[in-house]
Amino acid sequence: MAGEEINEDYPVEIHECLSTFENSIGAVDEMLKTMMSVSRNELLQKLDPLEQAKVDLVSAYTLNSMFWVYLATQGVNPKEHPVKQELERIRVYMNRVKEITDKKKAGKLDRGAASRFVKNALWEPKPKNASKVANKGQSKN
Repeated sequence: MAGEEINEDYPVEIHECLSTFENSIGAVDEMLKTMMSVSRNELLQKLDPLEQAKVDLVSAYTLNSMFWVYLATQGVNPKEHPVKQELERIRVYMNRVKEITDKKKAGKLDRGAASRFVKNALWEPKPKNASKVANKGQSKN
């Protein structure tokens, strides 16, 4: 870990996993410091309501995920804890926000252009008179 010294308090096989875990914890700590440096009200004032919902959902999901990990480190099975239902509930809301975002991004239908496109794409038989007129024009050449 610090200085890559191997401690005899744990098996050598998990040293790399523990080093990675320590680096991840450091990254999370830095992210939290960055988020906490700006007041929540200032942050939310700059965002539209959909973006505010995304920030709230990501924050709630992150907090509950960290609690999930805490429970696992304490020997509690998080799958049997109410935190699992809370994570599922947050995921449902995240999916709703994603659907709303996708609907906003979806192209708007121009009915006039669509009807012209369909009309021109459909096959229309030529009137019987048109073929006779075309044949007369060809025989003169």
